[in-house]
Amino acid sequence: MDVKDSNGALLQDGDSVHIIKDLKVKGSSTVLKRGTLVKNIRLTNSPEEVEGRAGGSMMVLKTAFVKKA
Repeated sequence: MDVKDSNGALLQDGDSVHIIKDLKVKGSSTVLKRGTLVKNIRLTNSPEEVEGRAGGSMMVLKTAFVKKA
């Protein structure tokens, strides 16, 4: 299964990504700002989602809103 970021670059476990758009976090009042670096991502079962630690907690991010660092 190929997991690609918003620019079409292949992502792998352990990569670092930048967030390309301000994202509201569901269930919280926090906002992940554009340009935030998320290190050591993990791939999920879905090719459209990755897991990473951002804002101090583990989150699932859509690949449409990240680009490889």
